[in-house]
Amino acid sequence: MAKLTKREMDRQVALRQAIDLYIQEAHIDEKYISMFYEEIANAIAVAARRECEVKDKDGVVTCEIDRETFAVNISWNKLVVEEVENPSREINLVDAKKYRRTAKLGEMVAIPVELDSLGRVAAQTVKHTIRQGVRKIEKLQTAEVFSDKIGEIVSATVVKKTQSGDVVVKSFNRELLLPLKEQNKDEKLECGDIIKIYIKEVRDEENDVKVLISRIDDNLVKRLFEEAVTEIQDGLVEIRAIAREAGSRTKIAVMGTDENVDPIGACIGVRGDRINRIIKQLSGEKIDIVKYSDDPREYISAALAPAKILGVEILDEAGRSCRVTVPEDQLSLAIGNKGQNARLAARLTKWKIDINALDGQFESMIQL
Repeated sequence: MAKLTKREMDRQVALRQAIDLYIQEAHIDEKYISMFYEEIANAIAVAARRECEVKDKDGVVTCEIDRETFAVNISWNKLVVEEVENPSREINLVDAKKYRRTAKLGEMVAIPVELDSLGRVAAQTVKHTIRQGVRKIEKLQTAEVFSDKIGEIVSATVVKKTQSGDVVVKSFNRELLLPLKEQNKDEKLECGDIIKIYIKEVRDEENDVKVLISRIDDNLVKRLFEEAVTEIQDGLVEIRAIAREAGSRTKIAVMGTDENVDPIGACIGVRGDRINRIIKQLSGEKIDIVKYSDDPREYISAALAPAKILGVEILDEAGRSCRVTVPEDQLSLAIGNKGQNARLAARLTKWKIDINALDGQFESMIQL
């Protein structure tokens, strides 16, 4: 083996450092490293074809990289013929023997192409093609990581905020975009904040993979409860419904499957540790835990908490409409600020709710 010149050794060291840097910055997994080397070799081959003015794209000019020495071997492969008609593909026997003394007609001969012979434009082509290869691998890795997490919540770190209000977060070493429309409007996210995000969808587009994430999806709250409440994990408590106005208030209906387990108490936790942890992860969003009931009257009454309910009249069972009567001093509480309490209760129970106040005289009669 011929001794390497200092220039060749320096070039191999530089290539090793460049590859290591790409792998580190792009967080390329071990299973994709071979593909990455193929992308680099392909990039160099493409540049060499252009430099040699070869228009064919079927492997006439090839490149291989030795992963141990980082030596780059570029070959212009030509068919040995008696009379050359296509110089890009063919070589006569006399010239072929200059590269391989045993060359014969009908054989392929590999003509070495020096990497140093590639010009500045070729070098730019290599860089551009490698970047495309890196993006291709990042796309595959992103799809692989998050496709298994659709419908789940993951932790993410806020990396930066854009002028449009979108937020870039990092999760599993991948940067994801949290659009403004998927953020709590009252939440002020800062760089370095660690938050929970809900993975809605992984969309495979032509030049990229888009991971759709959210902080306002109802399922974010559901997953937080499932993560925090052991009884939900064990099947002793079930989440039946959620109604949410993100950043402001959520109502969640739960029921127990074991008469010895209090579903509301389980969700609240000892001294409120579970519910407070969830509220903190939602940046202070208020949460009402409602006990689910198959009896619509009981369920609707519970959903309108904290208001005191005097009665629920079913107006149209098929159409799911009802009239709720409350004490006069409870009317504003039942309706809530800008109608929020009544609106969330209706969404939670899937009933149309008409709320009426009863004056003091009739209220006393009902209580008697």
